[in-house]
Amino acid sequence: MALVRESGMPEETLWEGFFASGLLQRLGVRGTVADFCCGYGTFSIPAARLAERVLAFDISEEMVSRTRERAASLGLSNLTAERCDLEEGCPLQERSVDWVLLCNILHGERPELLLGEARRILRHGGNALLVHWLHGATPRGPPLAIRPRPEDLERLARAAGFTRLQRRDAVPWHYAIIAGR
Repeated sequence: MALVRESGMPEETLWEGFFASGLLQRLGVRGTVADFCCGYGTFSIPAARLAERVLAFDISEEMVSRTRERAASLGLSNLTAERCDLEEGCPLQERSVDWVLLCNILHGERPELLLGEARRILRHGGNALLVHWLHGATPRGPPLAIRPRPEDLERLARAAGFTRLQRRDAVPWHYAIIAGR
């Protein structure tokens, strides 16, 4: 069973308000996208508007159901949501996706497992988007003691075998790292 440390997920509209700036569009997300720990679909839903196919995963059946409901209500037939403990492995084939989204989840007990799975399923030339709360005063997010700094995620991404790393501005209170295969 996954050991993800609770960060107090806010209500849907507040959560999505943090990402209303079109981050995925600015980064050129397209093709086949996997969203690890999709939650309410905060990133899955916008990704489905840009990509050919989105495969959303979460350990919580409640979150998977909510993402499915939202996608259906918006007519997004290219989004599939599935319950999955990603620390035990992702059901996708090796080198099968163009983007993997790891957003606000790498404060878990074993982020290296998630990053390893992300790299495994990425096609050559694919990218993982690592988004996390800035280390400092933010309106919410995990405790600072478990909140990774950008250099922490870069170190973990390199250890997982990612070779191209680029820091990008995300939105207020967050940073983004593009980790390429």
